[in-house]
Amino acid sequence: MSLGLSTVAVWGYSTAVLANAAFVGYLVRRGFLSGHRDAATRAFFAAIMATIVWAGAALAEQAWDTSSQATLLTDQLRYAAWFVFVLLSIRPAPTITDRSIFRSLVGVAVALTAWGILALVNGDGDSTHAGGLIANSLALAVFGVVLLEQLFRNQVETARWNAKPVCLALGFVFVFDLYVFTESVLFGSFDDDALAVRGAVHALATPLLLLATRRDAQWVTKIQVSRTVAFYSAALLLVGAYLLFISGVGYYVRYFGGSWGRALQMALLFAALLMMVVVLVSGTLRSRLRVFLGKNFFSYRYDYRQEWLRFTGMLSTNNSPQEVGTLVVRGLADMVECPAGSLWSRQLGDEAFVQTARWNMPASTEREPLDSAFCQSLMTSEWIIDIEEFRSHPRRYDHLVVPLWLATSPVAWLVVPLIVGDGLIGFVVLARPRTAVSLNWEVRDLLKTAARQAASFLAQMHATEALLEARKFDAFNRMSAFVVHDLKNIITQLSLMLKNAQRHHDNPEFQQDMLLTVESSLEKMRQMMAQLREGDKPVVGASSGVDLPAVLSRLEAMARARGRELEVEIVDRVATRGHTQRLERVLGHVVQNALEATPVSGRVWVSLRQSVGRASVTIGDTGSGMSPEFIQSQLFRPFSSTKQSGMGIGTYESYQYIKELGGSISVDSELGRGTVVSILLPLFDMQIRSDLQMSAAP
Repeated sequence: MSLGLSTVAVWGYSTAVLANAAFVGYLVRRGFLSGHRDAATRAFFAAIMATIVWAGAALAEQAWDTSSQATLLTDQLRYAAWFVFVLLSIRPAPTITDRSIFRSLVGVAVALTAWGILALVNGDGDSTHAGGLIANSLALAVFGVVLLEQLFRNQVETARWNAKPVCLALGFVFVFDLYVFTESVLFGSFDDDALAVRGAVHALATPLLLLATRRDAQWVTKIQVSRTVAFYSAALLLVGAYLLFISGVGYYVRYFGGSWGRALQMALLFAALLMMVVVLVSGTLRSRLRVFLGKNFFSYRYDYRQEWLRFTGMLSTNNSPQEVGTLVVRGLADMVECPAGSLWSRQLGDEAFVQTARWNMPASTEREPLDSAFCQSLMTSEWIIDIEEFRSHPRRYDHLVVPLWLATSPVAWLVVPLIVGDGLIGFVVLARPRTAVSLNWEVRDLLKTAARQAASFLAQMHATEALLEARKFDAFNRMSAFVVHDLKNIITQLSLMLKNAQRHHDNPEFQQDMLLTVESSLEKMRQMMAQLREGDKPVVGASSGVDLPAVLSRLEAMARARGRELEVEIVDRVATRGHTQRLERVLGHVVQNALEATPVSGRVWVSLRQSVGRASVTIGDTGSGMSPEFIQSQLFRPFSSTKQSGMGIGTYESYQYIKELGGSISVDSELGRGTVVSILLPLFDMQIRSDLQMSAAP
């Protein structure tokens, strides 16, 4: 090792000694060993101390050129201490009788440690024993990775949070040692660069161990394995394949010559990068990789939290029922690596399930009746039907009747029912997956639960759509009620005119007034038709000014044409904003009500003035009046009226429009004495020319 690398090694091992010594001091100050502690806690403390001793021996070898035997021996003892800690952490509970796997792991740990010590004692520079020592070190690193896999994968869900930092720290150390000793097998000697930073790498793992203790002082005792401890061989499989490949490359290099080891490493690196790009681009390879990892690296195939968040987030991205249907298909398809699917649900008013959404699936015009045996079976059993399994073993589905169009479909693979409560709202047909997926209990349960969630979303969207449609009909009915009310007033006006025509048909003034009335009625009916077509009240001129004296003058003329007298008092000639014809209709409705509630001998009046910065219109009469209870609870509500032939729409419309303009309306009435309606409206400046125009005028 060069002088520069030796300096790096000294600093690295010094850092390892100081970091672990500080960690020991922290543990002692926290009372880590005080009181009653279990064997795993003591083993953890002993492993930290063994790491300090090993790092110190390696530091002495690099700084003062001491014998390497002490470093190798303490390295063996360090591994043995960590093995004891992990084995004590995964030991079965006293209630578990089958301890064969645990005994096998203990036997392997003892054998590897004894092998290393014997190879070290008998070495004395012999190349055969040196090779055996390297092989033993490599085996120790492999076994350490395997033990960590057992520790993490057999943790109960609540204990993984405590075990994760320890597994990461030790895994980081064991994987680095695996690389170091694999390099020595490949090239016949150690990599000086890797050996120089070995101490620093081990020091980097110490903060993770510190993190575990800071999370919980009792974290070691909270590392708990599940009741069903099982041995998983994924680490052995991957590491074994890696070692076989490296051994083959090393054999070729050693016996066929060549000094291109580094070049081979670069070639392998770029080959791995190319494979990664291929995996990222290819959906089929990604699917197979996920299935492989799920089967061999995890106790459960799915990360249920991630799957649920992804599925719920996908369903919540759009509001259209058609888009939600497509997202339901995609969400269920992604769970089982399917490239296509379709949703079959009921259209509004239809009595059969039809294809309402599809994703990469051909369109279909098939219909499945709601009361068919297939739909009834889906609703009662809630089975997820494997079409291929049904074709080969139909008896497994208890004489299920699958429609011919589905049983003979070349792309259909799964049928997932969508059930809300006790009702079937549809089903999803999924295509064959990109890679073979085993339909075990876990996959079926996930699909059933996700289908329930998807069915709830679809039912909510359909209910929302129906509610919006009902609101549209309600708005149309409300608008129709306004139109019918206005039409009733026009009919009343025309009927009165026709009645008077029998007596005044020879009067030229009456004839002129009759023509104007007919023309006005025709214009109003045209506006009502436009209102029905457009679906809203006309807004033309909504921001223009309304000359209130002119409106009151027309109302006075209207009353006179009906043979009634309307007293009009204009104190201030003011204007307000709004739509002229609509505001005239509102005020005319109030005047009309006053005239109808007052006998011919009675008095009806209207006054206009400016009050507190607003236009004040007061309409009073000496008619029948209204009770306080009716004014408070029914007057401004639709379909409430004191008149036998009244619809209760005009007052409601008047109140709503006045509020819309920013005004207010109040009623003071007493039975038998009459009613006074006070209306306040915002002022509007009717000045046509500005001050600039006036100054420019000649």
